[in-house]
Amino acid sequence: MKRVWVVGLLFALLAFAAVKAEDEVDVEGTVEEDLGKSRDGSRTDDEVLQREEEAIQLDGLNAAQIKELREKSEKHVFQAEVNRMMKLIINSLYKNKEIFLRELISNASDALDKIRLLSLTDEAALAANEELTIKIKSDKEKNMLHITDTGVGMTKEELVKNLGTIAKSGTSEFLNKMTEMQSEGHSTSELIGQFGVGFYSAFLIADKVIVTSKHNNDTQHIWESDSNQFSVIEDPRGDTLGRGTTITLVLKEEASDFLELETIKNLIKKYSQFINFPIYLWASKTETVEEPIEDDAEAEEPEKETPEDEAEVEEEEEEDKDKPKTKKVEKTVWDWELMNDIKPIWQRPAKEVEEDEYKAFYKTFSKDSDDPLTHIHFTAEGEVTFKSILFVPTSAPRGLFDEYGSKKNDYIKLFVRRVFITDDFNDMMPKYLNFVKGVVDSDDLPLNVSRETLQQHKLLKVIRKKLVRKTLDMIKKIADDQYNEKFWKEFGTNIKLGVIEDHSNRTRLAKLLRFQTSNSETVLASLEQYVERMKEKQDKIYFMAGTTRKEAESSPFVERLLKKGYEVIYLTEPVDEYCIQALPEFDGKRFQNVAKEGVKFEESEKAKEKRETLEKEFEPLTTWLKDKALKDKIEKAILSQRLTDSPCALVASQYGWSGNMERIMKAQAYQTGKDISTNYYASQKKTLEINPKHPLVKQMLSRVTSDAEDQTASDLAVVLFETATLRSGYQLADTKAYGDRIERMLRLSMNVPLDEQVEEEPEEEPEEPAEEDPEDKEEVVDDDDDDDETIKDEL
Repeated sequence: MKRVWVVGLLFALLAFAAVKAEDEVDVEGTVEEDLGKSRDGSRTDDEVLQREEEAIQLDGLNAAQIKELREKSEKHVFQAEVNRMMKLIINSLYKNKEIFLRELISNASDALDKIRLLSLTDEAALAANEELTIKIKSDKEKNMLHITDTGVGMTKEELVKNLGTIAKSGTSEFLNKMTEMQSEGHSTSELIGQFGVGFYSAFLIADKVIVTSKHNNDTQHIWESDSNQFSVIEDPRGDTLGRGTTITLVLKEEASDFLELETIKNLIKKYSQFINFPIYLWASKTETVEEPIEDDAEAEEPEKETPEDEAEVEEEEEEDKDKPKTKKVEKTVWDWELMNDIKPIWQRPAKEVEEDEYKAFYKTFSKDSDDPLTHIHFTAEGEVTFKSILFVPTSAPRGLFDEYGSKKNDYIKLFVRRVFITDDFNDMMPKYLNFVKGVVDSDDLPLNVSRETLQQHKLLKVIRKKLVRKTLDMIKKIADDQYNEKFWKEFGTNIKLGVIEDHSNRTRLAKLLRFQTSNSETVLASLEQYVERMKEKQDKIYFMAGTTRKEAESSPFVERLLKKGYEVIYLTEPVDEYCIQALPEFDGKRFQNVAKEGVKFEESEKAKEKRETLEKEFEPLTTWLKDKALKDKIEKAILSQRLTDSPCALVASQYGWSGNMERIMKAQAYQTGKDISTNYYASQKKTLEINPKHPLVKQMLSRVTSDAEDQTASDLAVVLFETATLRSGYQLADTKAYGDRIERMLRLSMNVPLDEQVEEEPEEEPEEPAEEDPEDKEEVVDDDDDDDETIKDEL
């Protein structure tokens, strides 16, 4: 027992001595940041350093070499303003971390642009590597992402100067040098900045950034930074790139998703699919291949065949003895996969692009399975220069008017030098053109440092103005049959809303309007066609609004117009009357709502004298209606020029509500009945127009002339007024009184006494309960007695 205690004590002393010795040796050991949070928090500092060194490896360099490089490299500290700017970039400049890849690919594209332009005058510029590509490789094991380009590369001096200073771009100096080298068709202004602020977006997702670069005029160097300081050293591996730059990102733990191939693919297709140079991703795919069967494998397979089978096999073997036996095996193959095979066709002249190319591009770009209805391809120049292709889809997108005005329009995508910037625009296109899809690509559009927000909203307005004009031109060129059958059915409401909302393009939009008219029951007509068909002395465009065409064409207001051969536009959709009200005139002709005051016809002197005679003749009736029979209900009563068959009609003032508009306004979901404006228009008195040729009106005149107190005439006047109210599209204030009045008229016409009451239904007398038989009563009593006796016995 004593030996056991001695052995235990010796082990304890040895362990204590080992810990103390370690503490003494590791005086200069560094503590891993966020040790408590690390899943390896129990490891010692030396182990942590070793693990980091092993993890951060470059191809061809082991951990020891990396460590030696760091010790020998030139150390640099970012300037004070650079440190402040770095914090701004990492913490607040970019809203979305995923744009780091967009920025790095853009920089790679610029570097490729530079070497391509240099090669125009220097054939040796591409001697080291004629390939102009961008390659991206994800390394999950080492937690690294590599972006390699075969561009112009950077010298040691450029690495220090360009990457050590925020927004210090080699492009500005490069443009100065290339001014004399500009040639037709090649503009150096396409360069966006070799390594400006965009490069530092890499620190959004990376703890360390390693840049390996080779310039034609220098040896290959390695630049490394942790965002606090950076170092530069010559690459001991020598010239492995030939020419170009590799950016290696050592990703943060929370950014591991950016190592997933699917995530990288989506980001490339979202932001950089139209970059001029091919972008390749190191990706895997499963292929089925045939492999020869080894002899050992064949020998291991037992042969269990019948004599007949053996004979058949021998014959087959004789035929195929020269063919090697193979088997199908699924293999995972890694290779460079092209990510941006879709070409930015808007960069080519429109005359060089085939129709099928536009259709294919639209389907890929918009994710729509149908061909576009039409498109326009143009280049805008002036205050801001941009190229664009706009498409009109064949069918309206689902939920086109859901959240109209507040829903963001993401169908127009903004590119700068083929790099996707954003589709999050409220002002790129007006609300009524929210169905138009397309791309806008500008080479000189000013952006802020994050490339996410336009600096000058004035330029955005210029782009918007040109886009709207081009869109309207595109729509105008749609063939009439396609326009009426397809476009107008899908997007007609949008054009009407445009007339209401877009004052500057109202005239252009008015030419795109289509309406049903009395000229044809099936074919829609434009306002231009209506004006062409107008009568010689007709100075107004007549329209009538209703819930349906049948209601509009059977309205009393259009009777005289149709009889005289005037064409009337029928407005059958709720937005139609708003639309026409927003148009003061078209082609010098003003609009006239035939349900309002102002409908007059050209008449001869003889016709005018006849009308004036009738007005004098019916003056007693019109005065009686206004002052007595319909007092407080109408503004005035006059003889009508628009009625032929109806006895009367209720006409709104020029600035009042028609019956159709009143119905729409009162049906609004937010209508509370307390709106002052609504109540004002609803309470306005109307004008009662009477038809002097109608027999009822003549009879009423006769009765009023003989007896102004005639009750029948008063009742007739009220009924005619209420009927005219309904036929004119208005609502009655008291429907019960109207019903009672109609019933009274029916009683009089059918000789039913006015005081005769409705026959009352006789009340049913309650049924008396049937008398019970005395014997039944006795039986019930007996049963009760028996029950009582049973209970007693049980107790």
